[in-house]
Amino acid sequence: MSFLIADAWAEGPAGVAAQGGSLLGGILPLIVIFVVFYFLLIRPQSKRAKEHKQMVASLSKGDEVVTNGGLLGRISEMDDNFIVIEVADGVNIKVQRHAISTLLPKGTL
Repeated sequence: MSFLIADAWAEGPAGVAAQGGSLLGGILPLIVIFVVFYFLLIRPQSKRAKEHKQMVASLSKGDEVVTNGGLLGRISEMDDNFIVIEVADGVNIKVQRHAISTLLPKGTL
């Protein structure tokens, strides 16, 4: 019956030293995972944040915008931190600048 099952022999300290010698083999998968996360998660998120910051900085009076809450309106007044949006005739809402999510093309409303 021993021809079907291989004999298991215990290895001494020489086998342990040869097995733990590859530090790069243990760190390489972590580096690959970090690179994948960078290109799939971190980089696109920072790019989106940069584009949003530029869009908020370029807002002007008369632009048609959508807020994070889904309100559509036209900018009637602007301040450094707040924007007044006219959502209907005589209905004005004051929101923070960074609460603007999208700049609509002219004539959408």
